[in-house]
Amino acid sequence: MIHDETFEKISDLGTIKRFEQCRFRNCDFGYAKLTDVVFIDCVFEQCNLSLATTNNTGLQEVVFNECKLTGVDFSKCRTFGFKVAFHRCNLDDSIFFKCKLKSTDLISCSLKNTDFTEADLTSATIDNCDLESAVFERTNLKEADLRTSYNFIIDPEKNTLKKARFSTYGLPGLLAKYGIVIE
Repeated sequence: MIHDETFEKISDLGTIKRFEQCRFRNCDFGYAKLTDVVFIDCVFEQCNLSLATTNNTGLQEVVFNECKLTGVDFSKCRTFGFKVAFHRCNLDDSIFFKCKLKSTDLISCSLKNTDFTEADLTSATIDNCDLESAVFERTNLKEADLRTSYNFIIDPEKNTLKKARFSTYGLPGLLAKYGIVIE
């Protein structure tokens, strides 16, 4: 186990399987095999984790700042203690299938083609995010805040939206299936 260390510009974690209160800066973990690795209370800054393998990866209280996480399948992560936050990240083509993302922060992220099928985004803050072609099917968005996000299409009949917050600019994305023209 590694505790309270900062790693800069590395691309390999070696055989270490547990990191607590660590900081990773400018690291390249693209295509890395993070299988069975546990991160607790860690911060990733300006790192590349695109297409990293996350089978049984533990992400507990992990924050990603300005990271590239394209194509990451978060549904393969451990569910125990799963808690993440993303600020100014590229999460295009990522998968959050059935992920518990209650009260998660997704701030100024690109979420194009991201799959939120059956995810629980209760009370999530999805602020200033590009959700072009993101998939919302049987997604729980109860009390989620999407007022400043854009390019989404969310079917209110196929998702839970009770007390979710949208701006008037988001109405076309909620009514798209009806072919209504909003001017």
